[in-house]
This record gives sequence, structure tokens and C-alpha cells, in this order.
Amino acid sequence: MNRVDVITSAFPILLEGLKVTLYIFVIAIILGFIIGLAVALLRLAPLKILNWVAKIYVDAIRGTPFIVQLFFIYFGINSLQIISLNNTTAGIITVAINAGAYFSEIIRAGIQSIDKGQTEAARSIGLTSVQSMRFVVLPQAFRRMLPTITNQSIISLKDTSLLSVIGIADLTQQGQIQASATFEAFKIWLIVGVIYFVVIYLLTILANFVERRFQLR
Repeated sequence: MNRVDVITSAFPILLEGLKVTLYIFVIAIILGFIIGLAVALLRLAPLKILNWVAKIYVDAIRGTPFIVQLFFIYFGINSLQIISLNNTTAGIITVAINAGAYFSEIIRAGIQSIDKGQTEAARSIGLTSVQSMRFVVLPQAFRRMLPTITNQSIISLKDTSLLSVIGIADLTQQGQIQASATFEAFKIWLIVGVIYFVVIYLLTILANFVERRFQLR
């Protein structure tokens, strides 16, 4: 099989894998940001017990490899036979929980970077603490943490390549299948690498566009 035939036959299959990768990534990043915001607020809460619980979660996730977290959620939890997680659900949960721990630290740092006078000014005009956080602090903090959030999102996108070890038919898994089927590992993995590069490059462009729009406001 010549080079053109390999690319022609493999490319549509790799694109199907890319769809799975993006599906998992988008859902996991949304969930991860929600988790990160909630944990960041717990880290900043006045109750010490909430700080302690949130810190344990962050330290546990940041202190263990992603692949161990994936195996724990997919194989470990399923072994309890209390609930049954399919591989896609386990993959989404793992990426979300992992990203959430890192997002929480990014968000916490962003919130703490805002001058306390902003909150005091918001409270002085009658806003509650929740309203002050929502309408005054978070919008300003988000502008500052957007570049770091983008970087962490890219890392999470790369982490999805490890989901192939539990049988998810993502881009990496389809690359493995095609490389084995065609015996053209160099060509197949080159295509896979180019696809990942293009997706990450487009994500970076999108993030830069959003960042410029926020700066203009």
C-alpha cells in the first residue's frame, strides 16, 4: 500500500476517533471548570473544615498520576459492583476530576489577585457577598486566569490520549488500530500527531480571540 492509499484509508477512521476525543474533552472541561470553581470557593470559605476537604481533594489529584486515577475510577469503582461505569463515562469523569483540581488552584489564585477593595466597594453599594463574587470579583479574575486556564485545557486534551488504555475508541486508539492493520506506524502516527497539533493550535487561537475580546471590555 503506497503512502497516499494509507492516508486515504486511515484518515476518515482517525477523524472518527477525533470526534470521540473532542466529545470527551468538551464535556470533561465544562465539568472540570464547574468542579474547579466550587473547590476554589471552598478553599476560600471561612469554615476550616471546608478548606481542609477541598485541600485534600486538590493534593490527592495533583499528587497522583492521571493513569492511576483513570484505573481507580474505571477498574476500582467498577470492582465494587455498586455502580457500573462504561469506559467513556469513566474517561469523562477522570479528565473532569483531574482538570478540576488544577482549575481550582488557577481560579483561587485569580480570585485572590483581585484587590479586596473591589469586594468592599461592591458590598458598600448593597451587593451581597455572593453577588459581589459573581458580578465584581469573578469577571475580573477570569480575565487574568484565562491564559492559564487555556494552558491547563490543552494539557487535559493531551491527557485524553491516555484513555485508549481502557478501550475508548479515541484518536490515539484508532491510531494504534490503524498502525497495526497497515504496518505503517510512521505514517499513521505522523498523521495522528498532525491532527493533535492542528486541534491544539486552533484551540489556542480561539482562546487568544476570547482573551482579546475580554480585554476590550
